Amino acid sequence: MTNNKIPKDALSAINKKAGKNITESQIKKVASTVKPSTVESEAQLRQLIKQVAKMANLPVSESTVTDIVNTVRKSGMNANSMEALMKLMMKK
Repeated sequence: MTNNKIPKDALSAINKKAGKNITESQIKKVASTVKPSTVESEAQLRQLIKQVAKMANLPVSESTVTDIVNTVRKSGMNANSMEALMKLMMKK
């Protein structure tokens, strides 16, 4: 994902899971707001998770938010680990 293009299979999986047509530009808009400080702050990370859930029109429980926060923080937040997390989430 280094060329700033979202793979078509990833976008299709996101849309299939969401049951809603989310565009690449919508994803990029949210992604552009993410900075290293976003994942360093639990409050900002929680806000981002809820923002993405709202965009996808998917309910996310507090326990799921907590699980995602813990996974992201344990991953060290590098591109490879985030891509692996995304692939794992698409399989569920």
